[in-house]
Amino acid sequence: MTQPYPIHPQLQGNFAPIRMEADIDDLVIEGELPQSLEVAYYRNGPDPQFPPRGEHHWFTGDGMLHQFVIAEGKVRYRNRWLRTVKWHKERDAGRSLFGAFNPMDADPSVAGIETDGLANTNVIWHGGRLLALEEGHAPFEVDSQTLESIGPWRFDDTFEGPMTAHPKIDPVTGEMIFFGYMVDGVLGKGLSYQVVNADGVLTRSERFEAPISSMVHDFIVTSEHVIFPILPLTGSVERAMRGEPAFAWEPEKGSHIGVMPRDGSVKDIRWYETDPCYVFHPMNAMTSGNTIRAHVMQFEEAPLFPHADGSPADPKKANARLCEWEIDLADNARGVKRTYLDDITGEFPRLDERRAGLEYRHGYYAASTGREGSMGFDALVHHDFAKDVATRYELDAGDYLGEPVFVPEAEGAEEGTGFLLTLIYRGAENRSDLAVFDARDVALGPVAVGQLPHRVPYGFHGNWHYLNGS
Repeated sequence: MTQPYPIHPQLQGNFAPIRMEADIDDLVIEGELPQSLEVAYYRNGPDPQFPPRGEHHWFTGDGMLHQFVIAEGKVRYRNRWLRTVKWHKERDAGRSLFGAFNPMDADPSVAGIETDGLANTNVIWHGGRLLALEEGHAPFEVDSQTLESIGPWRFDDTFEGPMTAHPKIDPVTGEMIFFGYMVDGVLGKGLSYQVVNADGVLTRSERFEAPISSMVHDFIVTSEHVIFPILPLTGSVERAMRGEPAFAWEPEKGSHIGVMPRDGSVKDIRWYETDPCYVFHPMNAMTSGNTIRAHVMQFEEAPLFPHADGSPADPKKANARLCEWEIDLADNARGVKRTYLDDITGEFPRLDERRAGLEYRHGYYAASTGREGSMGFDALVHHDFAKDVATRYELDAGDYLGEPVFVPEAEGAEEGTGFLLTLIYRGAENRSDLAVFDARDVALGPVAVGQLPHRVPYGFHGNWHYLNGS
């Protein structure tokens, strides 16, 4: 018999799991869905099927994929857990067996069992495959229509090691560019770099060592460079063995920004130093002559993780804002100039991905207004870089949204002409909506919402593909 879940802030409210799978053929629609919007949209996130063992962390719940098929003015919904090794073992046992970040928390019955991860962070369509991602393991393939779990995908057994949850798709070549961290063992300093062509064939794979062991959640790619942010959210086997935090904030170890030419190799990485900061997610970056400009959501210190001495993060510093990094590539340069562009707290930045790695104008992110009683992202922001103007839509009190995902109105549409898809949690009703915004005027609010009778727990990232498979 399943025991009650522990009282924990990341297991309550809309963080709490729904522990169910459902199919809804035709959502109730408020407003009018755009006729040109015919896509399958997927959102991934954690939904622990049993009360966790040891110290719980939001990042470590079982992956659950939510699918919205939008066509002919209708929305069809489906959700499924990802059937990983962990999920199967725990389903058979009827309880949690694996620990969170610390392997010492695992049940003795699964000691030495190699899992295929959680598959709980992102989902991407590439090379005709739908891949659920989390940064500790290989991609996990899912049937794009039924959401049936297929299993780990290692690019026809040519790939070894973990893969980031945040690969980048080159909009010109169709290549998927990605990295892995801790490839030389748990909490090690080893990183890898890979390129997969538009057909899903691995064409390049290299390894190198970072200056410190760090949680490298995401990275940055331009048309000419790859940027590896090695920031002082550090990993330590020694700490974990002592029962202390496996990952912790150590600002004294500094921030190290590795820059590699895309036409070079890992041997050509040049390291730049800057003050301690943390970035989970960049928005975009571009190379112009001898300068890289990157737009990132920057924290003064990492949230959700303690300091190395076990003390909590400073809440005044653990809020991200849109920031521009300017990296001077001149031979005698070694620094990074950082300038905040918005005052509002935000996360989950996205853009029109057809401009990924290139000069671009429009960026979007979830934001927190900071109004009294607000407990999460209660606004959607559009930043127009050409005008240096940010506009936003604020939700009703008690409602919160997630990552906004851009879908162009048509394949050849002008940048920014299209729609934003996001999930909104309706606090007063304890359920969720799929919201569709006109990306050109987010301040107007959603043009249509697909109403779910249940809530979708807070999650991480989503992506989409056209219904014809492209």
